[in-house]
Amino acid sequence: MMKNKTAPDINLGRRRCMMLLASLPLLTVGTLKPDRVLAASQHDDLQQRVNSYIGNLRRRGIIKADEKTAWSVYDFSKREKLVSINEDSAYQSASMIKPFIALAYFYKCKYDSKHYHYPRNVRQKMEAMIRYSDNQATNFFIRLLSNKSKNQRPMEVEKILKRHAPGIFQQTRIREYIPYNGRTYRNKASARDYSRFLYALWHNELPYSQELKRLMSMHRSNRISVGVDIVPSATRVYDKTGTTARLCGDMGIMEAVGRDGNTYPYTFIGIIEKQHRAKNYGQWAKSRSNVIRAVSRLVYADMKQRYPLI
Repeated sequence: MMKNKTAPDINLGRRRCMMLLASLPLLTVGTLKPDRVLAASQHDDLQQRVNSYIGNLRRRGIIKADEKTAWSVYDFSKREKLVSINEDSAYQSASMIKPFIALAYFYKCKYDSKHYHYPRNVRQKMEAMIRYSDNQATNFFIRLLSNKSKNQRPMEVEKILKRHAPGIFQQTRIREYIPYNGRTYRNKASARDYSRFLYALWHNELPYSQELKRLMSMHRSNRISVGVDIVPSATRVYDKTGTTARLCGDMGIMEAVGRDGNTYPYTFIGIIEKQHRAKNYGQWAKSRSNVIRAVSRLVYADMKQRYPLI
């Protein structure tokens, strides 16, 4: 059984924000304009700036009253939690649950190798689930992971994860297959669960960690670096997005590259959950994706103040 080693948590202090966020330009649907979101002193508290930025969007009506958010950033180089906002609350997972399902299968491969293998056809299914977010491939693995009755199999996936890594999956709830229409609302996890998972993944503490990283690095349509002008193309990203008419999120590792030839990895998790279905799904998803990109931009700029990033 894996050791319950998790990313250390710290109590983040709050100082007065030193930037005037009210002057930020309005985020337009489908575009992320270069702005001065991150023009702040290196002595500012990053968590306070993220809080202030989201609060500003709420005051301007960009983020609605029926929406809640969660944010998490962990710096591997200094072993420091930089942002912890609503980390312990369980939010809908949408497709962000899929790396967890992949991990459950890899636990089976490790501890029940007589019955579970990773041949080419299974690897192709895994790539379909993670790289292309294929819902049918996801349901294939849920069915494969248990011989229980159909309705019990999602919960069996959760049990596998909590049996082998109870310290990671504390708020994770897997309760349903991905419906044919993609409206998955019952599977949940917290930003802290994602953070602990990514921490263990980066440190190769999970079975098939290298394969999980490979799979998550194949996913190109992310909200952490794609469309974020400040992030150079050399930055490697290991992530999984999730989107429904009630959830927009991304969780992943940014492997930032330094001018000194070193890398400076950190985790970034951003989740926006809406209580009621958005009337215009496409417009809402683009708008909230841009909010996540703006926060990712703020975080990357903060990392540039800490390290000699390109």
